[in-house]
Amino acid sequence: MLFEYSLSTPREDFRDITPQVREAVAKSGASDGAAVVYCPHTTAGITINENADPDVVRDLLFALGKTFPDRPEFRHAEGNSAAHMKASAVGSSVTVIIDGGKLVLGTWQGIYFCEFDPPRTRKFYVKVMGQR
Repeated sequence: MLFEYSLSTPREDFRDITPQVREAVAKSGASDGAAVVYCPHTTAGITINENADPDVVRDLLFALGKTFPDRPEFRHAEGNSAAHMKASAVGSSVTVIIDGGKLVLGTWQGIYFCEFDPPRTRKFYVKVMGQR
């Protein structure tokens, strides 16, 4: 089953979308299988990381900004080349195992939508594949 979600991103940020992914798994009725979380945008991404300490997100954004700064030498007409680089480094999807109807995530893990080119209205998809 395919589920579509929307969100608005007023600034560069990592948004915890774990609740939406759990909702998709519950609605699908899958007890065992996998969920693929996919971002169809070239200046945003999806990742799994710690969701207990908000400073982790701050540190990730800081490090990505230092690693991929905006440069006057970039030629992309929209002026968001750094956002494209960050999105490529992070990736556009993650796959999470479903066991017993629940996502298999570590104690501190969450699934994040990563915005690198705000403000935007974005979509992401959750494809649940599994047995009932």
